[in-house]
Amino acid sequence: MADQFTRTRLLIGDAGIEKLRASRVAVFGLGGVGSYIVEALARSGVGTLDIIDDDAIAESNLNRLLYATQGNIGQPKTEVVEARIRSICPDTVVHAHRCFYLPETADRFDFTQYDYVADAIDTVSGKLQLAVQANAANVPLISAMGAGNKLDPTAFEVADIAKTSVCPLARVMRRELKKRGILHLKVVYSKEPPIVPNGDAEESGAHQKRQTPGSCAFVPSVAGLIMAGEIIRDLCGIER
Repeated sequence: MADQFTRTRLLIGDAGIEKLRASRVAVFGLGGVGSYIVEALARSGVGTLDIIDDDAIAESNLNRLLYATQGNIGQPKTEVVEARIRSICPDTVVHAHRCFYLPETADRFDFTQYDYVADAIDTVSGKLQLAVQANAANVPLISAMGAGNKLDPTAFEVADIAKTSVCPLARVMRRELKKRGILHLKVVYSKEPPIVPNGDAEESGAHQKRQTPGSCAFVPSVAGLIMAGEIIRDLCGIER
């Protein structure tokens, strides 16, 4: 009998569908990358999703966030994403956490509950803590490297952090993870040199200037879908 996963079942079989239904995946960050990760996981039938973000939808999100519309500007991202997941698959269990993941908030999350973790957050300190916490719990983690200031969606690669090059964020992550004794981490990254954005820098704490990164509809979305694909394949044990 046909159901909403009929076409997926043709590719991964009943065993794959059941594996996804029994899995719990946490997605940290619901921006341009994370919104597409969550969408693909929900449409693939992952049974339980934890979604973590503290932001509300802003007008500047309309160019790239999957769920951002004129009608939900100002609403918390977690609330909008939870409602969207339920509209796609009402049986999905959703745990929404409205907070920023940082070293200071890491103890709110028990990683032993998760079958997989997706890192789609922006801060280096948060990314490093995610890697440390996932490593300690022996939970698979996939991390998004820099997707801002880029225009080539075909340049993304899946790699071990130890084998990355060019990407400035990956370089920092390699160095800092090594200090923490973590030598391996699956990442999605691009060797496309970042574009220098047009526009003025904005103030960012203590009157320091920070350049807002440029972004578009078709680069972070591709990174997110690649990450979701890796999660699905790994959970189902599908080898390349």
